[in-house]
Amino acid sequence: MTRCIPRLPAAGVLLVFLLTACGGEPPEHTSPETGDDYDALVAIFDEFRALRAPPPADDGHVDDRPGAVAERIERLTELQRRLDAIDTDGWDRAREADHLAVRAQLDELEFVLRVTRPWARDPVYYVNRMLRLAFTELPAEGEALETLQRALRTLPALVDQATANLTDITRDHGELAIFHLTTSDGVGFEHPERDTPPPGVIGWYDDLLGRAGNAQPELVDDIISAREAVEDFHDWLVTRRDDFAGDNGVGEALFDWYLHHGLLIPHTSAEILEMAERELERVEAFHALERERNRGLPEIELARSEEEYLQRIADTDAWIRDWLVAEDFISIPEFIPDDWQDMGFNVPWVDRGTPPNFWEQVQYRDPAPDHLHAVIPGHRYDVWFERQSEHPIRRHIRDGVRYQGWAVYLEETPLQLGLFDQRPRTRELIYTFLQWRAARTIGDILNQHNVMSAPEVIDWWVARTQWMDENVARSYAYLRPHPGHGLHYTYGHLQMRQLLTDYRLQQGDDFVLRDFHDRFMAAERIPLSLIRYEMTGLDDEVRELRTRVPLTELLD
Repeated sequence: MTRCIPRLPAAGVLLVFLLTACGGEPPEHTSPETGDDYDALVAIFDEFRALRAPPPADDGHVDDRPGAVAERIERLTELQRRLDAIDTDGWDRAREADHLAVRAQLDELEFVLRVTRPWARDPVYYVNRMLRLAFTELPAEGEALETLQRALRTLPALVDQATANLTDITRDHGELAIFHLTTSDGVGFEHPERDTPPPGVIGWYDDLLGRAGNAQPELVDDIISAREAVEDFHDWLVTRRDDFAGDNGVGEALFDWYLHHGLLIPHTSAEILEMAERELERVEAFHALERERNRGLPEIELARSEEEYLQRIADTDAWIRDWLVAEDFISIPEFIPDDWQDMGFNVPWVDRGTPPNFWEQVQYRDPAPDHLHAVIPGHRYDVWFERQSEHPIRRHIRDGVRYQGWAVYLEETPLQLGLFDQRPRTRELIYTFLQWRAARTIGDILNQHNVMSAPEVIDWWVARTQWMDENVARSYAYLRPHPGHGLHYTYGHLQMRQLLTDYRLQQGDDFVLRDFHDRFMAAERIPLSLIRYEMTGLDDEVRELRTRVPLTELLD
């Protein structure tokens, strides 16, 4: 039988059409029933979203002083009380999943407010905001100019708040902040391109000052004042270097609470650590076998120019799109751009005096692994779906394990389906990526358990991952403000494989891979444990996740 591959419409009928175009059933949550209880859930979530992103105070910055944080905790506690009071008896799986997803969002914020407290422990929390301002393109006009001037003039107030709030600076975070203020990170992810990267945040303010002198001289005085404030912050940190104390990890017990409640993960961090160790062994072995299998083949050469690199991306995009349709892998809606340049890509072409970094070593050889992960049908494809959602709750949730697990699944699954049969050396690149994901999970967990410091994690990653360099490793070793980001990738991939297996066993001979992927996309970006419950009805994980232990019990 020939499967139809619909070019799907946008707007409200998207998710229903996604399942019905070729005979499937729409997901239960596409048109959530209204009623007092569900309306109360939506209202709580709307209030939570406003609490999660509080408006700036009079000085132009979010108020993270102790009194303001205590007030946010009090308001959050009231939302949690109201959420617990909702009677979910009789709710269908989709609505129950919404309730648990909202509860997890509230618990995740509570963990930040009570435990990680980046405004008190992590100076990079402030450094990142200083850095982004210096990237502003000039000349600025109209509202953009007013916004820039206001930000420059209020930057000293940000420094004042930082020096008042940072009472518990951890060693690793403090050292990273000092490094970033004066030294290029060597990666430049989402930084404007420069022939010679400026030396850290202070260097970027020199860059902004130089551009203003030519393009917008009226900004010079404000930029000088802002730069002086940034330099004062650097000097303040340096003078307190000996006072940096404590580990940046939260410890095993608190980490497990966060995984269970904030991420709705039905495993402990110790269990995930063991899974990741086995996964690292698997992908390292498969990588070794691929190298042996391909030993007589020429290596893939790095692209020699930006033109050659961009042509490789264009060819890869066309090849992957054709394969997705020919193999009936997933539906491609009409709102997905046809032009790869409208979708974007992760790794720009950079000419620098140092060898290509880890991401460039892979991407400049063959863009396919990262294109599947980050473009189509990965992250950017995912985001285009997100923009079409009209669900009152799910359109505002992007669970990291779901988001990254799906993207990593899209690296190895096409390999298993034969996409790279004619590109054997690219299979090695897939396993290099998977090797990094598993190693990153292990390092992240050991760092949160305070078994390894961030510098130790960096050294271990460089030793265990092909082409890994210190700069890229450093950029991932200090996780703020939410711990556990490093495990999203491998653990999410393992959850995707579990979901595929469970769904395939239920469907039997009626299983169709494209329908599985379409139903998965229709569930949007809630935690994978909830998607599994909704798609299969298996409640073994959700039974455990329904139980909530107040965070305050661990902190007392």
